[in-house]
Amino acid sequence: MTPAELPRIPYPGVVDADGHILEPPDLWERYLEPKYRDRAVRIRKDARGLEYLEVNGQPSKMVRNDAPATLGVMDQLGGIEYKREPTGLGYVDNASFGSLDAKERLKRLDIENLERVFLYPTLGLLWETECEDLELSVAYARAYNRWIVDFCSESNGRLLPIAHLPLALPELAEQELRRAARDGVKGFFVPPFIWSRKVHGHPDHHRVFAAAEELGLPFGLHPAFEPHWAAPTRFGRMTGRDTAFFQNVVLGDAIRAGFTSLFQYGVFDLFPELRVVILEIGAGWIGYWLERMDAVYESPLGKSVPLKHHPSEYFRRQCWVSGDPDERAVSGVVPFVGEDHFFWASDFPHADHPPKYIPNLIELVNLLPESARPKLLGTNVLACYNLS
Repeated sequence: MTPAELPRIPYPGVVDADGHILEPPDLWERYLEPKYRDRAVRIRKDARGLEYLEVNGQPSKMVRNDAPATLGVMDQLGGIEYKREPTGLGYVDNASFGSLDAKERLKRLDIENLERVFLYPTLGLLWETECEDLELSVAYARAYNRWIVDFCSESNGRLLPIAHLPLALPELAEQELRRAARDGVKGFFVPPFIWSRKVHGHPDHHRVFAAAEELGLPFGLHPAFEPHWAAPTRFGRMTGRDTAFFQNVVLGDAIRAGFTSLFQYGVFDLFPELRVVILEIGAGWIGYWLERMDAVYESPLGKSVPLKHHPSEYFRRQCWVSGDPDERAVSGVVPFVGEDHFFWASDFPHADHPPKYIPNLIELVNLLPESARPKLLGTNVLACYNLS
């Protein structure tokens, strides 16, 4: 199968809420300020010819042994063949059609009949876990944010840039959010861990939420690699390749913890216009989570929460969650929680999600009430980002 034979969705106005790009290997060498450039994120080869990520001048301990060469291979897993001029770098040569080049991505949208896509990084989900220089982390994110705006700039609004924002230095995070907003980003995301070890809802981060509310930019929680101290350790260290299945399945736990901390610290009463987006951990769990939070809120334990209303009320007022196309069980949760709070996401071109996202999405849509179908497909996410 070639890219021209990709499946096509038979509905209008479909928007991918969480697609990804593969950053150019030289992005940080080109976009970092000169004072940081000698410590740029790079893809290198070791003595065996295997690719690894370099962060702050050091070889990555987590992204090595040719791992970069596998980051964009969703098409290969789906039997889609695309030959480009070889570069000798597997990260580039194995990349799926539309994952590296903006014009290619627009062609892919046309083939699949997708109207728009919100774009998130790939290397940006990896380097932060190994960058303990917090000022450098903000510089890395700033370079990426400048680049992704340029990448999307000639797409007539079809490629939508989302900023990466490390939170560990809140003052610098706020500065970067305001700068990126002037550039034209449509929202921002933070990973599930924070190097300061202060949870997402902590008052230190409220200045960032205040800026997001003022700027009208949704705040997303998105999975990423985590440092060993942040990953699950109650059974010892389970962060190697031999436990990759376990790590991937439970990665949503960290996002749920960060999300729940927003209620613990009263974020939704303090910032009633802040919009929160939960990404790439499925959506079927949200019904149980809201009911559990409401139950605890009503118990004596709920006295620790400085909120005027039940957590589910704030969710329905200010939150959205993305579901996976192959997540058929979400069709039962959507009517219960509310049709206006769900959208779908492909995670293209990452290999940990099924390559048949269009056929899967069609199957999911057919399970939904008719009133919910256009909402899940596109109108909800555009409303969330004020792009209706």
